[in-house]
Amino acid sequence: MTARQTAVPQDRARTMRRIATGLLLAMALAFVALHRFGGPHPAWGYAIAFTEAAMVGGLADWFAVTALFRHPLGLPIPHTAIIPTNKDRIADTMAAFLRDNFLTPQVVARRLSGFNLAASAGGFLADPHRAEQSRLRAGAANLFADLLESLDPERIGTQVRAGLVHQLEKIEVAPLLGQMLSAAIADRRHLPLLEGAIRWAGHTLEANEDLVRAMISERANGLLRFTGLDARLANAVLDGLYKLMAQMIVQPDHPLKLKVEAMLEELAGKLVDDPATRLKVERAKLDLLANPALGAWWQGVWERLRHALIDAARNPDAALAGRISGMLGELGQALRGDPALQLQLNRFARRTLVGVASRYGDEIVRLVSETVKRWDAHTVTARIEGAVGRDLQFIRINGTLVGGLFGLAIHAAEQWL
Repeated sequence: MTARQTAVPQDRARTMRRIATGLLLAMALAFVALHRFGGPHPAWGYAIAFTEAAMVGGLADWFAVTALFRHPLGLPIPHTAIIPTNKDRIADTMAAFLRDNFLTPQVVARRLSGFNLAASAGGFLADPHRAEQSRLRAGAANLFADLLESLDPERIGTQVRAGLVHQLEKIEVAPLLGQMLSAAIADRRHLPLLEGAIRWAGHTLEANEDLVRAMISERANGLLRFTGLDARLANAVLDGLYKLMAQMIVQPDHPLKLKVEAMLEELAGKLVDDPATRLKVERAKLDLLANPALGAWWQGVWERLRHALIDAARNPDAALAGRISGMLGELGQALRGDPALQLQLNRFARRTLVGVASRYGDEIVRLVSETVKRWDAHTVTARIEGAVGRDLQFIRINGTLVGGLFGLAIHAAEQWL
């Protein structure tokens, strides 16, 4: 509870206390003024009777209200300061009330038997225009961000990596790779990848033409360099490579492409059936997992992912907040429109809450009682007075006014009798 939330009831109680005290003082001043300046008219008697009885009623209720929380005027009058003196008994009474009315399995089961918790939750979550929905989305996003921020980055990254490594060590990847490659070849899904590799090789060759020319020139003999044939040879080699790659792209049945496909099919078969190939892949996998560079790479990936998720969760306009809202809305629609799901969720909630009440009801009650008992008398008094003090000041105001009306009635009866 924030300071603002605790301050508001206390401020309102203080305001009503001032009003009640001001009304009592007004009655006292009016009583003195009427006695001093009163005249022979019968109305003065009624006015004096009203103010006199109002003072008595206001003082009586002031004493009663004050006696709940402290000794009136600091005097140790018996049976005053009732709440501070009996805070332990109040704690036990509150705990017993909580146990008898809320935390027994029978009460929980009876209260939940006719309540469709799932449908209510579904209607709440499915309504995107509710202000509570926005607060729930923001609260879920902030909770998710707080959780990510509270994690030790290095420790959690290491633990996640260790878990992934442990799972990957148990998986033999060679047969999986072989089956995936066979399926891709059968469905001709490898062709875009093969053409992409050819195009990438062409772009790489184009970007390194000068290097290729220099290599050919270095390996040519002196006569070729003297006659300039090394340059023509380099151009011929480059043109031949460009032509070869272009033909491989445009001709589906190009011999070299078919050769590559045959090699891929052979590799897929070996990955599944050849023990030697599978052993080589397994060793390569283990060497890769044991490489410290992989751990450093994963740590960097984890940190970037963690910071990105935190930023997205903190930003109410980010896609993550929208996804959270969408998921909550879909969950709400499912709960609201599926009676079978409602039945299962209501049954689960009822059993869970009844089980909690049965197993932990006494502990919850004991926690409430011990917490209140550990509070000092001033804390107990301040919290209870802050919660109900405003209503108690209305009692003082009503006592002043009602007392005056009774005094007026008694004076009228006295005059008529």
